[in-house]
Amino acid sequence: MTDARTKAVLLIAHGSRRDAANQDLVKLAEMLRERNLFPIIEIAYLELAEPTIPDGAARCVAAGADEVLMLPYFLSAGVHVQNDLEQYRSEFCTTYPETRFRLCAHLGLHPLMLEIVLDRLNELED
Repeated sequence: MTDARTKAVLLIAHGSRRDAANQDLVKLAEMLRERNLFPIIEIAYLELAEPTIPDGAARCVAAGADEVLMLPYFLSAGVHVQNDLEQYRSEFCTTYPETRFRLCAHLGLHPLMLEIVLDRLNELED
């Protein structure tokens, strides 16, 4: 049996006053869209930039999402990941009862993070 839900991905970053810093999330969303794994991919920022997290959630629902995977583009599980994003998830479940909202794990110490760190370190060996 297959899962017939229309899944959306809501990529969430902290946000910055510097537009160039916010563009990383825009580019990540574009790269994910190129994979054609999810029919709906939106971005949102916790603060200092737009779209906001409620705006991103609303866009997912308006696009027809039955399930929204909220992915925190954060390295650490600080207050934002532990409290703020869970609060948003809970609010969205009430606001959009027909849509399932799931909070994914933050990037953190995923096993591939070491490879990324080593890659960055090796970039300077020239």
